[in-house]
Amino acid sequence: MSWAVEEWKEGLSHKVLQKIQELESQVGKLQKERQQRQFQLESLEAALQKQKQKVEDEKKEAATLKRENQSLMELCDSLEKAKQKVSHDLQVKESQVSILSGQLNSSKKDIERLEQEVKR
Repeated sequence: MSWAVEEWKEGLSHKVLQKIQELESQVGKLQKERQQRQFQLESLEAALQKQKQKVEDEKKEAATLKRENQSLMELCDSLEKAKQKVSHDLQVKESQVSILSGQLNSSKKDIERLEQEVKR
């Protein structure tokens, strides 16, 4: 079949045949170059898609970390409020202990005084 492809060239001058051969050679080189560039383009597109996926994954991770951070901040606020309540309750109880201690000391003195009176 290649003879049929070459049949149209019969009767052409040597100069024209040489020019056709040069053009065919150029076409072959251009086809190879086009294939290489197509491969490069496909490789770059694949790398771009990979980078886009990576960016999307990082955005999702950042959103997850942001939610987790917000949750932890809320937990810290809650714990700080609980700490303040416990601290306040402790102060109240220490105050009550101090009052009761004072009452106990006063009662002990009263008992000692009464015992002294009973002994007299």
